[in-house]
Amino acid sequence: MPTRRELLALTSGAAVTAAAGLPAPAHAHAWSTDGWTATWAAAPTTVPPTPPTVLASQTVRQIVHTSVGGDEIRIRVTNEFGNGPLRLGAARVALRSGEGASTGIVPGSDRRVTFGNRAAVTIPAGSPLVSDPVRLRVTPGADLAISLYLPARTPVTTLAAFAFQDNVIADGDVTAARTVTPVATIGQYLFLSGVAVRREARAVVTLGDSITNGANTASNLNHRWPDLLAARLRHVGVANVGISGNRLLHDPNPAPGSDAEGFAAYFGHSALRRFDRDVIAQPGAAYLVVLLGVNDLGHPGTVAPASEVVSADDLIGGHRQLIARAHSAGLVAIGATVLPFKGDTLGFYSEANERKRDVLNRWIRSGGEYDGVVDFDRALRDPADPLRLHPAYDSGDGLHPNDAGMAAMADAVPLRLFS
Repeated sequence: MPTRRELLALTSGAAVTAAAGLPAPAHAHAWSTDGWTATWAAAPTTVPPTPPTVLASQTVRQIVHTSVGGDEIRIRVTNEFGNGPLRLGAARVALRSGEGASTGIVPGSDRRVTFGNRAAVTIPAGSPLVSDPVRLRVTPGADLAISLYLPARTPVTTLAAFAFQDNVIADGDVTAARTVTPVATIGQYLFLSGVAVRREARAVVTLGDSITNGANTASNLNHRWPDLLAARLRHVGVANVGISGNRLLHDPNPAPGSDAEGFAAYFGHSALRRFDRDVIAQPGAAYLVVLLGVNDLGHPGTVAPASEVVSADDLIGGHRQLIARAHSAGLVAIGATVLPFKGDTLGFYSEANERKRDVLNRWIRSGGEYDGVVDFDRALRDPADPLRLHPAYDSGDGLHPNDAGMAAMADAVPLRLFS
């Protein structure tokens, strides 16, 4: 569930275990043999039924934080939620200079990006487009500045709505400029959904909601738990496909006339619906980490109809589908327990929802169906009241961890799961 801060911006060790006793998965890894590995990702969604942002003869410069390095890169530009063709006039990539919200580039690192040897292309509605390889040495944890020039009037129909990174829009084709003069600063990723590096390596795909997406972390610091996990792994790619507000079982379904009509589209397709696009399609995907279920519990009756109330068995059935589909694609499937949320400010908590969370978490821990387990619940709960987040990890809404909580989550992931 997005935080109030996000919506306003858009509309104006001991707790970790491997799954004890589980046999090693018999299925083979699916990671690619063509030498490409995901180093960054942002899961795209559509936009609410309100007038969209429109770009016209403008450049969007966007900063992405890599996980694993390599000597060549490819970017994925997406028009997957567009109703018409997307004209891309130019694209360039460079190493970012500076820190925080800086969008300057390192001299000598700027490279032209082509698609089928063409700099200007048209992307059909409903489609992504993967670039040609670009020779650029990238180290683990580097920041890239990716600049896209939109020459025609372009409604923004495909985006990742909650970036926790300041990106900028500038007038004209300034894709090659060392620095640009912003006409707008945005906290979104527009028409950009992935970066891969040429490297024989594996990738971890983190599938989740706002907690995986990075809700309530400080912008421009890359304190999302998947980023911090990537810093521990170093030589394994991490593709974060968390979406704020995402559910396992249902697409967004705001009540007609409710405030949620203005933002629910950003919650994205259900995890079951988007799994092939956002998980299986990641280059080098070998491992899946799933943290989902809290929005399935909390949305009905708040930002979704009460008719979409789910049972613990419903959630377990959805997780079983993710496991089956991951295994059929050769991925190791790792389940993460749902964090506590008693006392949350979003209206999610009830005794009934707590009972369902408990049943789901007990199944994840001991059901023996996931290949491994990360126990985020035990890592972040308050020892004095295990149904609540530990005060040191609470961002203030009782649901989303703060930066310290994200660090605790990253530390709670046993690296042996990715051996």
